[in-house]
Formats: sequence, structure tokens, C-alpha cells
Amino acid sequence: MKVAIYGQSFQEENKPHLIALLEELKEANASVYLEIGFDQLVAQHISDFDYTTFSQDAGLDSSFDLFISFGGDGTMLRAVTYVKDLGIPIVGVNTGRLGFLSTFKKEEVRKVVTEFTAGNYKIEERSLVEVELNSDLEEIGELNFALNEITVSRKDTTSMITVDTYLNDEFLTSYWADGLIVSTPTGSTGYSLSCGGPVMEPSAKSLVLTPIAPHNLNARPLVISDDTQIRLKVSGREETHLVSLDSRIAHIPNGKEIRIRKSKFTIKMIEYKSESFLKTLRNKLLWGQDKRN
Repeated sequence: MKVAIYGQSFQEENKPHLIALLEELKEANASVYLEIGFDQLVAQHISDFDYTTFSQDAGLDSSFDLFISFGGDGTMLRAVTYVKDLGIPIVGVNTGRLGFLSTFKKEEVRKVVTEFTAGNYKIEERSLVEVELNSDLEEIGELNFALNEITVSRKDTTSMITVDTYLNDEFLTSYWADGLIVSTPTGSTGYSLSCGGPVMEPSAKSLVLTPIAPHNLNARPLVISDDTQIRLKVSGREETHLVSLDSRIAHIPNGKEIRIRKSKFTIKMIEYKSESFLKTLRNKLLWGQDKRN
């Protein structure tokens, strides 16, 4: 079994949990690969274990059985840029706060391995969105996709922007707002939710358009089919605006057409039988909690 492990940071308090993970992987006779950078952080706390390294450009291929993200939801989103279209199943061990994507508690990290080897899981295909411009996204490069959302927003100003929006070449509206979020079902519990968007079940074949602080008081989040071709054109007082893909940001000149669509590939998220989306809603977002219940 080949297992890749990625993290953006490493704290002393998480040492026993990573040791437990490595012990279980050794027990399962797994070949362990650590991301270059993360391995240096780990080496400051743990030594005397065998591993190989990988990077965003080399070392990973479709022969891997499992990709483990060790961190919070931000780490999980960054991990997706390593997995890309390789089809490697991915799971998150939560060492952060909310952990909506990284659902496994670090205290139960051994179960990540034992339940995987026992086959007590299912693979859930998560759709992504990608952006295309008339010219290359130099600040993002080939990583033009996002698991959660693609957002256009204002830059260096308190003034709102106007986002002319077309769906399948038909004009929808001009949002006068701080920005507009194009969210996947996975991202519906993230930024979109905080801006008043609906929660979508992860396997839903939909996207949601959620305006950010709209001045159009009748503007509401809109759920659309995920095969819809979206075109955006931004205007405002500044010469540029921001386009963010999860945590990656590019500066785009106003007036440039932005095309957004569902990506051709999906991310294979592991859902263990002991976990589920509905359990996560109840436990992480306190779904339906009421003292009267």
C-alpha cells in the first residue's frame, strides 16, 4: 500500500497523533511518502522512520492507494492541488478547528488506516469548478480549479463592484456587490454559507451563485445545474479585481471575461462508515440544535 501524507504546519502537540498514524501505516506494511517541506517540519519532532518524498510536480501518480491531509480544512483544500486528476482517494485528519472537510479526529487517527484496510469506507466523487480567461492565469498557473468555490471580489477599495453575469450565454443580472461566489456542493458549507447561501448535499449535480453583501436588496443565492456555462465581467472604480480559487488568488483587469464551468475530473473523497455528511452537519454546524428538542 502506498500512502502520501501532506501538511502545511506541524505543532509539538500533534506529535503523538502523527506517531500513531505512522505506527499504523508501518503495521500495514505501507510505503509512506511525505510532501517536501512537511517532511522537514516533521523531522524536527520525529526521526528514525523510513519515507520517500513527493512534491506538487513529482512523486505522485495513480498507483497511490491513499492521500492523507494532516491539518484543517485549509490544508485539505491545498491537498487537492497535489492530487489533481490522479484519482487518489483523499481523507483529512483534523488538527484545526471546524474540520468540515477534514472530518477525522486526530485522537482517532489510527482508524484512518485500520478502517481503510478493512474496507469500511466508500468513495464519494466531489465535483470541482474551473476558471478560464482569454489569457493565462499567470498567478495561478495550471491550478485553475477549486474544490470549494471560485470567487470574484473587489480589491483595495471600499466601493462595490458590478458583476455582469451570463448563464449559457443568456444574461442573468448585474450584481452590485462586494463580489460573487460560484460554489460547488462541497463549498456550500463554506464561504457561500456565511454569505447566506444554501447547504447542498455533496453529490448534488448543482452549483450555487451567492452574492457577497449585495446592494441589490432583491438579489438572492441561485442554485443552477452544474453543466451551466457561466460568464462574468467585472467593472468598478479600481483597474483590477480579485479572482480566488479556494485559497489561491489572482489579480484580474476589469472588463476581462471570466468563464467558469464544472471541471472534467472529480476528487475522490473517502467517507468512512463511522462518519457521514449528515453526522458532520449535526456535529460541526450544530444542525437543528434547539433546547426544545
